[in-house]
Amino acid sequence: MKRLEEINVERKSSKAGEKETDPYFELKMKIQNRVIEELDIDFNEISDQNEELKQEINFIIMKHIEQESLNLTNSQKKKIKEELLDEIIGFGPITGLLSDSSITEIMVNGPYQVYIERSGKLVLTDAKFKNDNHVLHVIKKIVAPIGRRIDESSPMVDARLPSGSRVNAIIPPLAIDGPSITIRKFAEDPFKVEDLVNFGTLSSKMAELLRYCVEGRLNLVVSGGTGSGKTTTLNVLSSFIPSSERIVTIEDAAELQLSQPHVVRLETRPVNVEGKGEISIRDLVKNSLRMRPDRIVVGEVRSGEALDMLQAMNTGHDGSLTTGHANSPRDMLSRIETMVLMSGMNLPIKAIRDQVASAVDLIVQQSRLMDGSRRITHITEVQGMEGDVIILQDIFKFEQRGLDNRGKVKGEFVSTGIMPKFVQKLREKGINIPSDLLSS
Repeated sequence: MKRLEEINVERKSSKAGEKETDPYFELKMKIQNRVIEELDIDFNEISDQNEELKQEINFIIMKHIEQESLNLTNSQKKKIKEELLDEIIGFGPITGLLSDSSITEIMVNGPYQVYIERSGKLVLTDAKFKNDNHVLHVIKKIVAPIGRRIDESSPMVDARLPSGSRVNAIIPPLAIDGPSITIRKFAEDPFKVEDLVNFGTLSSKMAELLRYCVEGRLNLVVSGGTGSGKTTTLNVLSSFIPSSERIVTIEDAAELQLSQPHVVRLETRPVNVEGKGEISIRDLVKNSLRMRPDRIVVGEVRSGEALDMLQAMNTGHDGSLTTGHANSPRDMLSRIETMVLMSGMNLPIKAIRDQVASAVDLIVQQSRLMDGSRRITHITEVQGMEGDVIILQDIFKFEQRGLDNRGKVKGEFVSTGIMPKFVQKLREKGINIPSDLLSS
């Protein structure tokens, strides 16, 4: 059982201020302590997925509210109960934000400042934590169920919520203004390609072309900046993989939500208390080659695993998918070169470029525009080498044409009208791309 002082995250020095802002502070602390005393469980591992436990906690809370709060109205009792449930079962002040489907990102900058992203814009909320310890308690509650830890010796952590949302947390002394949490939310019901078309992320012709490319086992890299929607697009592209194939996914924190029946999900492991036991993306990519995969889907390449990914693409594992950080298709190629050099292999640049040109078929460039909208700005074919230079050719691109009177980006998706070289490769596999799909 957790010690009371670990669960009650208030600090003595801040109690006076909390009492002034929350008239029910003492009552809630009293009831919360009663719940802790009556249930012999680890409160860091409670989640709202356990309905039976949730009902038991709800009953205990209501019992003590009725005993302790003789002069409260029903609405006040309900408010106290909901706040206690959020604290004990959920994730404190951000529980309501997590359940709001219109919010795409939650950013906790210390205990007193919580921002959200809604419709691509940052908004400051009224949510506040009690103090640094309160934020730290919520972080530990997030990371404990998946075997991760955060403390002074390991002050940064990547994790995920039961819904699949991605979490990054960093604490003092690295975070100067208090513990920070960043949560990238993913829809519990994953977006389908039709949703991205309706959002304006890409056109229906682009979506159809990408479906042909994935079904035809071309190797694709989704490139873009932070928050541009790469993982969402990767998830949609992965949904095009036939259900008869064996898929191995490799991620830092498991986020991909594939509907195919034959999926093996692998997740990295950080170092333990002794500084040992780390399992990296690169280790998992190497191991996946021994797992008889039809497809390898890597959440993101950011280091030496790029070399192993290229080798997999070049040695019979066609149809592999991954993402990477870059601002343009050409930048993505430069990033891959740099990441290959990070593997420690002393390879000539020409040899690396040969590997890249023969491995990668298509780069899907995604960007977050100034109005907060996300667009696939380029679908670019890697055509091969010409001397020491990798030749790229745009197939589709987004042409931006200023802003409308509401500040929204105006523009349209256009085809360059150029026939890609991979059309012949797909035709040999029995996949015929309609000619009007690529017409300008």
